[in-house]
Amino acid sequence: MLVQVNTDNHVEGNTRLQDWARAEVIDALRRFEPQLTRAEIYLSDINSHKNAQVDKQCTLEVRLAGLDPIAVTKEAGTIEAALDAALEAITITLDGRLEKLQAKKGRTSMGGVPE
Repeated sequence: MLVQVNTDNHVEGNTRLQDWARAEVIDALRRFEPQLTRAEIYLSDINSHKNAQVDKQCTLEVRLAGLDPIAVTKEAGTIEAALDAALEAITITLDGRLEKLQAKKGRTSMGGVPE
């Protein structure tokens, strides 16, 4: 799985941050890896000109092979907390999406023949 990290002009996208974010995503999404082709992380400071408690944002977009991308956006007081929240949300979303796909594969058509 390819993991790409992007930051806005107000978040220092140094190598340490990128390596950490990549490792967090790979670790959290490891069980989905056979189905995932790519993950993109967008880290930003939404109130860079103000000093707010919740001003860091993480948008996490993942691509399942053969399906449309799935994205979630979460905000928190730190980049780390925003990424953690986004990973939790994307994991729940992926579980639901893959469960629906599995259920669809196993259902029986109106004529009694498995689809």
